[in-house]
Amino acid sequence: MAELSEIRAAKAAHTAVLMARPNVVGVGIGHRIKGTEQTDELCLSVLVADKIAVEGLATEALVPATVGNVPTDVVQIGTVRANQVPTGKFRPAPGGVSIGHYQISAGTLGCIVRDRATGVRLILSNNHVLANSNDAQAGDPIIQPGGADGGTVANDHIANLERFCIIDFGETSGSGCGIASTYANIGNAFANFLGSSHRVSVFQANPQAVNLVDAAVARPLNDSDVLDEILNIGEITGITEGVLGMQVRKSGRTTGYTTGVITTVEATVSVNYGSGRVATFENQLIAGPMSEGGDSGSLVVALDTQEAVGLLFAGSTQSTIFSPIQAVLDCLDVEF
Repeated sequence: MAELSEIRAAKAAHTAVLMARPNVVGVGIGHRIKGTEQTDELCLSVLVADKIAVEGLATEALVPATVGNVPTDVVQIGTVRANQVPTGKFRPAPGGVSIGHYQISAGTLGCIVRDRATGVRLILSNNHVLANSNDAQAGDPIIQPGGADGGTVANDHIANLERFCIIDFGETSGSGCGIASTYANIGNAFANFLGSSHRVSVFQANPQAVNLVDAAVARPLNDSDVLDEILNIGEITGITEGVLGMQVRKSGRTTGYTTGVITTVEATVSVNYGSGRVATFENQLIAGPMSEGGDSGSLVVALDTQEAVGLLFAGSTQSTIFSPIQAVLDCLDVEF
């Protein structure tokens, strides 16, 4: 049985090659599944949009049974998409409700965090929810509910964009912040955004050497307009690390309160944001289906405590993808 250190080494050495295969959308560490039963055997999980019979695959598309001495397991997680689609107005607004940059459809208000330097309360959600997938400027209006749910700047302006973690799409951007490489033409998901057609220079949070999070914060116009609690979950008391088999929950604008189990850790995943832009994220957590479009920005919380685990930003009909919460807090320089 392979040790965790061996699997990590194999993942580092073989991720690029594996993800270049057709239909592969991610690579991570998981427990091997035999039949319909999950075993205790650790393996390199190769995540595919659709599981296709071996006889239906070309030789170059086959996933090897092992890489080095590490066993692989092909896991179908479906089409991975950045969760955002077209539910009331809340004042004060808790986590778990509709929100968005004035030029997008709608996502989810994750929770309230504090600026590490000033202690100011800020709204936490995704870059693609609050900062229009990099196409925004500090100070842009944030509305609650989001535009897809009838929100308008005139009537529902709740906050202004404060800062965000740049997402590298492998493009040459005006901000000069793209550093990480992405794997072109990987991933077949679709995200239905309403986005602006121009790029601008932005006030950013800490640049990401590789994509680790899709995250942003906005500053409420009035501190009394937001609540520290999350619908059906309550107030967060701390953070904890996501591990294999952990039971988690979230509250989002589309599917409300749902639960799931972490099935893959330390995953490298490609996510398609629409308009030909694909971003590859490292060190992600994956759970089963517990979200739909519009749940992006939801805070993922441990099932049995009030501790945050991650920030949800993408998924499919078979999977939910979220970033470890410590990486989110560090990139945005905030805390609970």
